[in-house]
Amino acid sequence: MKSSIFKNKGINTFFDFFARVAISSIFISAIPGKITGFEKTVEYLSSKGIPDPIASILLVGAIICLSLGSGFFIFGRNQKIGSAFLLLFLIPTTIIFHVFPFHQRAVLMNLGLIGGLLITALREQE
Repeated sequence: MKSSIFKNKGINTFFDFFARVAISSIFISAIPGKITGFEKTVEYLSSKGIPDPIASILLVGAIICLSLGSGFFIFGRNQKIGSAFLLLFLIPTTIIFHVFPFHQRAVLMNLGLIGGLLITALREQE
């Protein structure tokens, strides 16, 4: 027997919003450190083989993707745009920082986030 709680549109809307806030919280929490520690983050990117000028540009792009992605994902009328921005940040980040060398826990957590973002990006809007 299906639970009637999920047939209530108001409750579904609340849970949908809560889920988007929960997923976005990891991205939102990363923004301040990237801004206040900009130079250190660029140095870290450079240590991964990315040249300094490109590392700075990529970091600015990452901050923009995180900010716009989280905003659109939580508050946007079409969360697909937010999902796209967050995926644009998350997929290369996972590959650059967690695949070589392989960090199993980080890769699996990021795969979970990627899965949640893909579900949102591919679902039909009501």
